[in-house]
Amino acid sequence: MGPDNLTKNQDFILIGLSSDPKTKIALFVLFSLVYTTSITGNMILIITTQLVKELHTPMYRFICNLSLLDITFTSVTVPKMLIGLLLDHNYISYVGCFAQLYFFHFLACTEFVSLTAMSYDRYVAICKPLHYTTLMNKKVCLLLAATSWAVGFLDPLAHTVVISQLPLCKPGILDHFYCDLSVVLNLSCVDKFFIEIMTYVVGSVVALPAFLLTLTSYIFIISSIFKISSSAGRHKAFSTCASHLTVVILFYGSVLIMHMRPSSQNLRAQDKPLSVLYTAIIPMLNPLIYSLRNKDVKKVLLKLTTGKRLSK
Repeated sequence: MGPDNLTKNQDFILIGLSSDPKTKIALFVLFSLVYTTSITGNMILIITTQLVKELHTPMYRFICNLSLLDITFTSVTVPKMLIGLLLDHNYISYVGCFAQLYFFHFLACTEFVSLTAMSYDRYVAICKPLHYTTLMNKKVCLLLAATSWAVGFLDPLAHTVVISQLPLCKPGILDHFYCDLSVVLNLSCVDKFFIEIMTYVVGSVVALPAFLLTLTSYIFIISSIFKISSSAGRHKAFSTCASHLTVVILFYGSVLIMHMRPSSQNLRAQDKPLSVLYTAIIPMLNPLIYSLRNKDVKKVLLKLTTGKRLSK
């Protein structure tokens, strides 16, 4: 039996975040709270935007979609990470590993496109306010949301299948808390240059246009805001996109730091903390950002918690 078949018939071992028992317990408590807060916060946003008619607008439909995406995205990696913090050895099957790898990239690509759709929504709201209800009707919102999920589903499919067929000749020990692409590729004994190039090209097909479109939208948005004569008007216009801009900076910043830096042994040690940032921390922060920085959400949540009747 060759090394390829031997590896595929065995479980992989995820080393996780730490091997120290006391540290693992502390991390388990910490990330249990982070995960619970993330799921709860995003669920509250979804339920609130669905039940409250005041929030049945394009922007909040996109926020609802982003919350659903964040729940799914963080659930791909964090539960398995929590299991690893409780066990001495955290096993994952070959099929389970590549399923996790695929869904991770599927949801990451979906988030790129979703944030781009949200930036277009903010562009129309600020730069073309008179045409907003026409350009961003319910059908357009549903189409943009469906497109983001469809693009995310298709983009990583081919190269995940190709990578899953690579011969693996090293012990199935993954120095990570989930099946990260670069860590899985290190188990292969073939030349990985073209696979790595293909991975960057496939990822760039979604990420680069999404980034450029988002950047272009905000160039027009900022330009329009500066043209507003009153400071109160500028502040009001900026406040409508401040939450989304904060989320965009957090998401793109963490991804760029993770994937656009040189790969050296010293820098590889930073992969786990950076991965925790965009797999666990950012999905937890997103609902907090939208609820704390958005006056409409704060107003609705305040009325719901105090039992006051919402206006029609």
